[in-house]
Amino acid sequence: MFITVEGPEGSGKSSQLPALAEYLRQQGHAVSTTREPGGTEIGNQVRAVLMSLQNTAMNARTEALLFCAARAQLVEQVIRPRLAAGEIVLSDRYADSTLAYQGYGRGCDLGQLRCLLDFATGGLWPDLTLLMDVPVEEGLRRKRSGGGEWNRLDAWEVALHQRIRQGFLEIAHANPERWIIVDASQSPEMVQLAL
Repeated sequence: MFITVEGPEGSGKSSQLPALAEYLRQQGHAVSTTREPGGTEIGNQVRAVLMSLQNTAMNARTEALLFCAARAQLVEQVIRPRLAAGEIVLSDRYADSTLAYQGYGRGCDLGQLRCLLDFATGGLWPDLTLLMDVPVEEGLRRKRSGGGEWNRLDAWEVALHQRIRQGFLEIAHANPERWIIVDASQSPEMVQLAL
């Protein structure tokens, strides 16, 4: 089974994913975790370019292509082999992030992005996606106060982050058989219970 965890910045994806993985392991499942962009040596190099605050002039199409390049490597090197071995794969972000960020957020054509995503993933889409939903201002406040990485994407204007969040919600509502929306504005303990 392939499960992805999506959401706007500061929604708690990265902090909730290990707890979910541990819960599944306690239920007797073999579980692998990964993140995007990254998860491979090549993907981590692409991540460094994508996240660098020095690259604020990056074009939205360039951004989409770089995310898809890292994703293609991750799918072939990590996700498909682990799924073939019978593991549950949990990913902190995946293809839906490209639709939300570069499509809804940055205005790239959604139809073209879907074709690009099918190519990059070889048609591999998640069985289940958890949307960690949080109001934009709350998520950005968490990012600023959390002491973690503050990157080029975090530094975008609030209106762009609003479009991204709305994009995630629209994608989720259009595909309710795959998506579960979690109120991530609750305490971390309450969010864990909801998962």
